[in-house]
Amino acid sequence: MSSTTVAILIAFVCYLALMIGIGVWSMKQTSDASDYFLGGRGLSGPVAALSAQASDMSGWLLMGLPGSVYALGTGQAWIAVGLGLGTIINWLIIAKPLRAYTIVANNSMTLPEFFGNRYHDEKKILLGVSSAIIVIFFLVYTASALASGGKLFNTVFGVDYHVALLIGAVVILVYTFLGGFLAVCTTDFVQGMLMLVGILVVPIIAWGFVGGELTSLLEQSGVNSAHYMSLAYNGDHPITVVEILSNLAWGLGYCGMPHILVRFMAIKNEKELKKSSVIAIVWVVLSLAFAVVIGIVGRAFLFPEILGAEGAASTESVFIEMIQKVFTEYLPLPFIGGIFICGILAAIMSTADSQLLVCSSSVSADIYKDIFKPDASDEKVLQIGRVTTIVVAILAFFIAWNPNSSIMGLVSDAWAGLGSAFGPLVVMSLFWKRTNLPGAIAGLISGAAFVIVWDYLPIIGGQTLGTVTGIYSLLLGFFVSLICIILVSLLTKAPDESILAEFEAYKQYHE
Repeated sequence: MSSTTVAILIAFVCYLALMIGIGVWSMKQTSDASDYFLGGRGLSGPVAALSAQASDMSGWLLMGLPGSVYALGTGQAWIAVGLGLGTIINWLIIAKPLRAYTIVANNSMTLPEFFGNRYHDEKKILLGVSSAIIVIFFLVYTASALASGGKLFNTVFGVDYHVALLIGAVVILVYTFLGGFLAVCTTDFVQGMLMLVGILVVPIIAWGFVGGELTSLLEQSGVNSAHYMSLAYNGDHPITVVEILSNLAWGLGYCGMPHILVRFMAIKNEKELKKSSVIAIVWVVLSLAFAVVIGIVGRAFLFPEILGAEGAASTESVFIEMIQKVFTEYLPLPFIGGIFICGILAAIMSTADSQLLVCSSSVSADIYKDIFKPDASDEKVLQIGRVTTIVVAILAFFIAWNPNSSIMGLVSDAWAGLGSAFGPLVVMSLFWKRTNLPGAIAGLISGAAFVIVWDYLPIIGGQTLGTVTGIYSLLLGFFVSLICIILVSLLTKAPDESILAEFEAYKQYHE
């Protein structure tokens, strides 16, 4: 093992030890289920902001998006535009009302519990349906994070992908299992800071070495520089309206992401919420912009190496390759390079831990306690939650087993499913008091079912509708769910007076 590899390994060990240490500390602060799943609604503004955004972006930010831009050009940046707009809307329009309504609706701890309390669902239908949707799609989402970790360790250390997959899964599982929500949010704060520093510093240094040769190096690397730098092109063809809309549609998913929305519910007070909004928006705009820059600069900086070619690393490894080249060939500081590579690991872990926790809370709090064992003690719910965390991690591990699985593809499918099922219902629950229980159920089922049919069933010549049309399922699924909520609510009985009174109370509390 070379001295460079040893230095990077030491950086990794220090970083992972810190994450587990935070988990142990958080365990001492966690006394009941409310602490484990929502941190006692005591998050500060900075922690809530960076936790929400770090858990949101995942390895996709530092591997999936830069890899797409590296391979196809800046036409892929439309996804970043959509996500940026979605983040801004989510913090400015959804965060404050959701926090207020979850408090009024019997102090709801999870999104499924909020739906059940919001519509006075005595039969627990919303709890069951929404919890099942979370478990299904978060398994895929968690698998994407574990796959990112496997590719990271494989690229950096040459470790077998499956061994690397196991290492990443175990570390994430340990601190999530120990400390719950507080551990997740505290580690996400650290990881969010590390991600931001890495994503800003590395491409600036690389660009400094490339200098004015960027355009000529892009041309030499086998791409048309005029098209490569154009938002009007997607790879080798002019980008279509359908492709632009499908990429922008990623922003629709934000108001339906349980692992992001739960941060809004857990913020200490409205003053901290305002602080969170500013920090989160600045963080996401900078991060998305520089993720695109990584793809562009990386194409020139790494030349004559061409990622994605036969025998070369995947295009999704562009940031890893840049860090290694900067801090071994140009600046002999391998330990610092190792810290920046930990930033990629941070992006992966910050999402996987949140997804594990959301799945855990859905099974233990929403299904076990609220549906089957209403009299279950907090201690028992906590035990079930921790066991569920282990089971979900194991299932996600096997979903991510294929080393050729695309990080971008896995994230895309999960994001569409959650966004289509939950996004429209969250919006209508907060802003349309005529929404009723049948409408809510129809919205959940139609949104999730549409994505499953569109993305997973090969019903046209052995291909899915998504593959044949090129339309992102979230673009249509969101509006299918929204229309179902409105139509079914209008065609069925209006909400009871008690529900309407609670809605008015929430409006007053919110205002």
